[in-house]
Amino acid sequence: MITSINQLDFNKKYSYADYLTWQFADRVELIKGWINKMSPAPSRMHQDISGNLFVPIHIFLKNKTCKVYDAPFDVRLLNSKKSTANKAIYTVVQPDICVICDEAKLDERGCLGSPDWIIEIISKGNTKHELETKFNLYQESGVREYWIIGPGDETVTVFDLKMPSIFTGKLRDVFRKMYSKDAIITVGIFTDFTINMQDVFTNL
Repeated sequence: MITSINQLDFNKKYSYADYLTWQFADRVELIKGWINKMSPAPSRMHQDISGNLFVPIHIFLKNKTCKVYDAPFDVRLLNSKKSTANKAIYTVVQPDICVICDEAKLDERGCLGSPDWIIEIISKGNTKHELETKFNLYQESGVREYWIIGPGDETVTVFDLKMPSIFTGKLRDVFRKMYSKDAIITVGIFTDFTINMQDVFTNL
């Protein structure tokens, strides 16, 4: 049993089966088998933004089949063979907020498969990781919509990952728009739902 993160070999690839045996407080994700150490705890601003987003989404989804969850919540993304065996799953992420519309993907451990909508709030030092690594990961996995919240400049970058055209894998091909804190954004997967970003960035 692994009881300290220092017992792990960061040059080794691990599976979800390994992940389940780890008994330490540090938050980590697995990205295609590689360990991604997360910040010990999000900042107060990060938490405020997350709460200001989560509440209206939760209210909108009441009595609907889609469910919203906030971190820490394990999302296991499947490989190309779609194997669901723990030892064959090499990616486990904890999005800040995710919406899942297929209840069959939900179990007692979290989500098994791709959420429909993921929101990540940038923390200090992780901009490149969110823009590149996770963008590619979510696109490959079939996430339909991806929002990146920038607390520093109070912006929201929205990507519609499920487009009718063929992807090239480059950001600009699925980029919808970067919105300011004054924007009212229509959610792509729910065209009757808008979020007023002034409410999200208020009282930070």
